[in-house]
Amino acid sequence: MPEPGSAADAGGSASEDGGGALLSHVPPEPDAVRAAGGLLWREDADGGLEVGVIHRPRHDDWTFPKGHVEPGEHVLRAAVREIVEETGIVAELGRRLPSADYVVGGRPKRVDWWAASPVASTGPAFVPNHEVDALEWLPPDEAGRRLSYSLDRDLLRAFTAGPRRTRPVIVIRHGSAGEKRHWHEPDELRPLDQRGRAEARALADVLPTFGSARVASSATARCVATVLPCARRTRTDVTTDPAFTVGETAPDRALDRLLELSTDGPLIVCTHGEIVSELVNGLCRRFGEKPPEDPSLRKGAFWVAHLTGDSLAALERHDVR
Repeated sequence: MPEPGSAADAGGSASEDGGGALLSHVPPEPDAVRAAGGLLWREDADGGLEVGVIHRPRHDDWTFPKGHVEPGEHVLRAAVREIVEETGIVAELGRRLPSADYVVGGRPKRVDWWAASPVASTGPAFVPNHEVDALEWLPPDEAGRRLSYSLDRDLLRAFTAGPRRTRPVIVIRHGSAGEKRHWHEPDELRPLDQRGRAEARALADVLPTFGSARVASSATARCVATVLPCARRTRTDVTTDPAFTVGETAPDRALDRLLELSTDGPLIVCTHGEIVSELVNGLCRRFGEKPPEDPSLRKGAFWVAHLTGDSLAALERHDVR
């Protein structure tokens, strides 16, 4: 039966624009209800694909884990939290999938989705509860027949049409560091200000949603300090690199180094505004994708490029303010 007020009976649809790797970043309606979730996937013993679908007794439906974003909560954290609450599985987020926009009770609703895979160290932990009483792992074709809503089947098709496994490359612009004109010592020593320190703490809460990553930084105090809380939380070293340091690099050098470091797995790089734009534009050109109209970031914000061996599978931008 359709969930009351769901897109199944409200005419909603998931959408993607821009073509290629760049998913739509059209902001939701100002008064939209925000939700987030994950399409859980894993490989069986033979390497075949399985996706996790849940049954909700209240609606008697089969769907993917999702739920409301709490006040002040980042949408990435909400997606991971909802997966844990509804399945007991600690997951890492992969590539972004198309968002869904529809109307519930006369109000617009936006659901943001990511591919998500269980962390290797977590085993089966699902315990039936009043919200979700069943979790089943099914091949995509069978899952598509089990799902109750057309939007969920659209989401499944979007996932299976692309790569299941990607590696995130996160490019951060350092946090707020006051006004350069008011700093009279060497620029590489300019520290984060109060707002920048808050941004660094917020990043430490959000970035681990993509899993444990190697951390590289410009060799400046403000860049190192931006990623230090995250590195401490994930027990990772911060390595400074002149390829990401303003005044010591060039666009091709920075991009080549980024791609070299990313071959080992997930990567976080903190750098400067002008280098951020060069890296994002360079990544898109290198993989034959159209660059975003505005590749720049506010201080403390970040891009996530989801890479495979030969493609840019998705690109998303986030702020922590």
